[in-house]
Amino acid sequence: MTNIPATIPNWINGKEQTAQGGEVFANLSPATGEILCQVARSREVDVAQAVEAAKQAQPAWAEMPAVQRGNVLHDIVLGMKQHQAEIAEIVAAETGKAYKEAYGETGGAIALGLFYASEGQRLYGCTTTSGTPNKYAMTVRHPLGVAGLIIAANTPIANVAWKVFPALICGNTAVLKAAEDTPATAWIFGKVAQEAGLPPGVLNVIQGYGEEAGAPLVAHLDVAVVSFTGSTAVGRTIQRVAGERFARVSLELGGKNPLVVCDDADLDNAVKWTVLSAFSNAGQRCASGSRIIVFDAVYEAFREKLLARTQQLKIGPTNEDDLGPVINERQLINMLGSVEQAQQEGAKVIAGGTRLVGPEHVNGFYMAPTILEDVNPKAHISCSELFGPITILYRVKDFAAALALANNSPYGLTASIHTRSLDRAVRFCDKVQAGVAVVNAGTYGSEPHMPFGGLKQSGNGTREPGTEALDVYSELKDIYINIDPDKT
Repeated sequence: MTNIPATIPNWINGKEQTAQGGEVFANLSPATGEILCQVARSREVDVAQAVEAAKQAQPAWAEMPAVQRGNVLHDIVLGMKQHQAEIAEIVAAETGKAYKEAYGETGGAIALGLFYASEGQRLYGCTTTSGTPNKYAMTVRHPLGVAGLIIAANTPIANVAWKVFPALICGNTAVLKAAEDTPATAWIFGKVAQEAGLPPGVLNVIQGYGEEAGAPLVAHLDVAVVSFTGSTAVGRTIQRVAGERFARVSLELGGKNPLVVCDDADLDNAVKWTVLSAFSNAGQRCASGSRIIVFDAVYEAFREKLLARTQQLKIGPTNEDDLGPVINERQLINMLGSVEQAQQEGAKVIAGGTRLVGPEHVNGFYMAPTILEDVNPKAHISCSELFGPITILYRVKDFAAALALANNSPYGLTASIHTRSLDRAVRFCDKVQAGVAVVNAGTYGSEPHMPFGGLKQSGNGTREPGTEALDVYSELKDIYINIDPDKT
């Protein structure tokens, strides 16, 4: 890729900078295993420099009226539109997904940026009544300070936009810790932001490994809010470390999301959305459909249709393919190990289960679309997020059993039901333990203006994006004005 620098630097105080120790690491193409670029291997000293730049820039950025901040963010959105093809090429190269998918993802990031740029005109507090005569009550929003943003690599440009835009519109400055597998995506966003006129220090981008760059960011005393998308295990650590100093923490973590197929479902539509939920983006979604719960009455018919559709899937990095590789070899090896362990415990693999090693896949990190059945709901593979193209079929008697199994999980992010019954649909949406419930579609598909987040081990109760994200990145201040009517 000629538009990816040979070495990806940090963005600190509006300038590209190498890691102070001069260290780098290689970023590999998931599709071919070849080296795409070298990446700055930042450490605590680099993080400290970025946080200091953000801290120094924050007062002036917060002083700028929110409408004007929105205008600056709108300029960034226009820059993203101008460079959409280039951004998509980088996303495709770093993730191995098809260009058309990367282009669509970039369009989603642009839409989200436009939503938050417009929020500069609607950064609402409220006015209300007081119980005391001649007293007026209201609330206004204030920024928190420096925001530490840590993202995942699965939808990299969308993840960048998801956090940067709401953090900045609220008047915070930010240090974005890029995902180590998608450094160039974060780099080009920083480049577009600087070219659009974002003041130096308002957005700083740090490259590096989680333990060496992410951990110092979470621990830094000048970081007022930490927003993290990633695994539950890392989220626990972040909650503990940042919570010790009472920093605000927003966690969007894993999922083991159920998709229920009732006996009155449109089976063709249910199969379509099962395949998309389980296998699109190589299953690398926190909202992927990894537990498919099917009524006994239609189980065999659904199973046959699902297997036939899965066998038709094309795997590769082109626009003609249905899914690409997983992000790195470490993830692939973990997935293969989990499938093997499940088989040893009695699970049956009815599709996939292996690494693809044909001529077009041999050097990449390709997992065959995998379906298992005869899996105990309490088995490790039933309760652990694998973040790959792996799903499990479960057979249940009726709606009550399906709902119980859907809720029998340590996670509670998204859920879907396929039924023609309004009664079942409403009851499921009301009772399923998930932050998102969907009827007759997939387990994924969030929109910029809607809040997203989960229950249990899927998060800590915060919601991003939507206007609810403003509560993550701003503080409400009560204001009381007392007047003396005799002096009017």
